Amino acid sequence: MIKNFVSFIKIKPALAVGFLFAVSSLLFGIWVAAIPSIKQRFHFTDGSLGLSLLLSPVGALTGVAVSTYIFKRISVGIWLYFGYSLSCLLMIVQINAPNKIILWICLYLFGLTGFLNGVSSNGTVNTLEKKYGRLMMSTCHGLYSLGGAVSAGLAVAFFAVGLVPGIQIIVVAAAILIILFLNRRHLLSHQEIIHSGSGLKLPSVSILSISFICMVVFMAEGCVADWSALYLKESLHAPKEIISLGYASFAVAMTIGRLNGDVLISKTGSKRIVIAGCLLASLGFVLVVFAPVITVSLIGYVCIGFGCSCIVPVLFSASTTIPGVSKVEGFAMVTTGGLIGFLAGPSLIGIISEKINLSTGLSLLIVLTLSASFIAWQNKFLTKKKIAIPEMAFNEQLY
Repeated sequence: MIKNFVSFIKIKPALAVGFLFAVSSLLFGIWVAAIPSIKQRFHFTDGSLGLSLLLSPVGALTGVAVSTYIFKRISVGIWLYFGYSLSCLLMIVQINAPNKIILWICLYLFGLTGFLNGVSSNGTVNTLEKKYGRLMMSTCHGLYSLGGAVSAGLAVAFFAVGLVPGIQIIVVAAAILIILFLNRRHLLSHQEIIHSGSGLKLPSVSILSISFICMVVFMAEGCVADWSALYLKESLHAPKEIISLGYASFAVAMTIGRLNGDVLISKTGSKRIVIAGCLLASLGFVLVVFAPVITVSLIGYVCIGFGCSCIVPVLFSASTTIPGVSKVEGFAMVTTGGLIGFLAGPSLIGIISEKINLSTGLSLLIVLTLSASFIAWQNKFLTKKKIAIPEMAFNEQLY
């Protein structure tokens, strides 16, 4: 992991784009810490808060519809710089919103901007991989996971010194904007138009199958985030001091897996990575659901984290290299499945849990991850081909 990461950060244009992945999670981590105070300030109930939070995914779905029109008119580099800068400003207003209307508008626009940011950054990583002859997607997604961990730690530190969320986001966003400004040369240098201008096509079965796998993985990640603490508390009667360890175990494993992912993918091929990852995630859910003790359940969450870690980077890379489909179209088609999984997954588990129990609800993920592994085996856009990555000397600098 260290060797791969060190060689990655020495490629300055790649590091500039990789930082953008961390930007999203840095902002989101401060937002998560701010939600309780926002709920109290606007007197939201759990139901009304949940409906309000749905505005961001709705904005992202709008992004699916408008992305082809935007990226056939402006270069990807312009969006990389100004799109992520806009996200910082939106989050400042969102957390400091004076009323519900402003909050709702910001939630929607942040989801819309966030999707377009994802299109631009993932599409640019694919370009950089071709330019430098090495895989980078998994490392960039690892930086997203790392950014989330950093933001969680920052929020704890900020609260410890008495900074309220409204000030926290100003500090973090200002630091991000300064770094973006310092990296503007690398970001604005990407002058390519990443959409051909053709209309959205009816997706093929192979593209739909990648979208299904993406849906399953996003569903798994969302369910771990939303239900792991509750499962440990209510099903395994874990003390409150350790109920967050389920998600923490998952997140650490996810970060380690992604930072090693480019090397693993290059050695084994994308198809094997997705198949093995789905099977490992399925094993993880088996351990979680049938765990007799807390320790076994935590091992299950580690397996889920490692299993899911490299799948999304592989799918996003595959979506930008589909023959006859632009990067924007491919990304939109595949991530639509992910958005559906992220939206519907935790709610579906909740419905099953209410009707039967939480263990039964989580058992659905066992079936879905096994199905995803079979579908990956059949998919023609995932390759078994190994990719040779040229070794880079540690003293070599690329600009």
